[in-house]
Amino acid sequence: MARRERKKRRLPTEPISVTVRDLAHDGRGIGQSDGDENAGKTVFVHGALPDEKVRAKLIGRTRQFDEGVTEEVLESSKDRVVPDCPWFEQCGGCALLHMSHDAQIEWKHKRLVDNLQRIGGVTAERWAEPIRSAPYGYRRRARLSVRHVAKKGRVLVGFREKQGRFVADVTSCLVLHEKFSNRLEALSELIGELSIPQAIPQIEIAVGDEDAALILRHLEPLTSADLMRLHEFHKAHGIAIYLQSKGPDTIHCLTDPAMSLSYSLPEWDVSLAFQPQQFIQVNAAINAQLVSKAIQWLELGSDDRVLDLFCGLGNFTLPMARVAAEVVGVEGAQDLVDSARNNAARNKISNAVFHAADLTLDPDKQPFLREAYDAVLIDPPRSGAEDVLPLVAKSGTRRVVYVSCNPATLARDAGLLVAEHGYRLVEAGVADMFPHTAHVESMALFVKP
Repeated sequence: MARRERKKRRLPTEPISVTVRDLAHDGRGIGQSDGDENAGKTVFVHGALPDEKVRAKLIGRTRQFDEGVTEEVLESSKDRVVPDCPWFEQCGGCALLHMSHDAQIEWKHKRLVDNLQRIGGVTAERWAEPIRSAPYGYRRRARLSVRHVAKKGRVLVGFREKQGRFVADVTSCLVLHEKFSNRLEALSELIGELSIPQAIPQIEIAVGDEDAALILRHLEPLTSADLMRLHEFHKAHGIAIYLQSKGPDTIHCLTDPAMSLSYSLPEWDVSLAFQPQQFIQVNAAINAQLVSKAIQWLELGSDDRVLDLFCGLGNFTLPMARVAAEVVGVEGAQDLVDSARNNAARNKISNAVFHAADLTLDPDKQPFLREAYDAVLIDPPRSGAEDVLPLVAKSGTRRVVYVSCNPATLARDAGLLVAEHGYRLVEAGVADMFPHTAHVESMALFVKP
């Protein structure tokens, strides 16, 4: 029997016309090919907006869909704007700079509404006004890729390109905090001057209210001359430098350890210290509003006992402790629990108790999760909080605030809270944590009659 030869999916050399109807979860336009060949086939198009007709160069093809990049806008959306960043077409750090900021927030709200209805089978009784702030200079934490490119004769530092294979060749970044937004070239020169530029794959940056830090990941040992150059960079730019040779446990401070990172929540008279590798909410202004909104929705009183699940280093726990009788914070990462306890002491807060527990593994075996609570706050990772919802319901709490970084898992969990545990989805809304990206941050209030 003759062997069948598989046909290679060849891409057309000429751009194709695509009518765009919506945006995908990652910000690409979703449309249909208008040409005779493959007419009606779904096409995902970088740089295209709903209600547009574009000419797109195809960069990928499967049986189910094609992928392309906008080369020309034939019919423009009313929401299209000229991107403020000259590298938008190449850099994958932002997906929606070509869309007005108001339209971005409206689209994120629609995604939240759609996910709740389609996945969870629920809708909110009322919709909260979007939480928003300045759309640039907001990003106080980021992981930047590094690539020594011999053909360019320089080191590239930044986000990856839209197709994700290479590091985008940029010299500044509008969304990074001002401590780093115009220092990408300086970082490029720094790494280029080290003895092992080819062995440095990434830089992690973190910014507090006062100080800033970076973690330099290096796959080969640094020389004494390298360490001296890093110290010079620290003195010139006022940025603390940490080194990481292997796993997270190898991270250590090279420069002045007195430069400690912290951020404040003035409304609650709370200051939180953190390490540069630890999770904090990326957008300081949005985070402060989230905390205040959560406390408002929970309607906390001086006699209330509160459970804070996935509490991190105490971002919600400690402000809630200012108004409640007791707050119990639970977090899976021991280093975050240690930081949360230190932050409680730092703020002279004695009514916040912290426990380390993996909330995805047998949470019902933890005694502090089987106790009674008047209010519960949930701020889970992207995977959501499905495993702990039965315990939340058994705690007797009447009010639950759920802060989410993934509308799909929020919708799933909202459906469970309503259908299986008897809660009402009273209010929900989006928070513009990552302007110009397709990331949707949201929060929801559940109340049991």
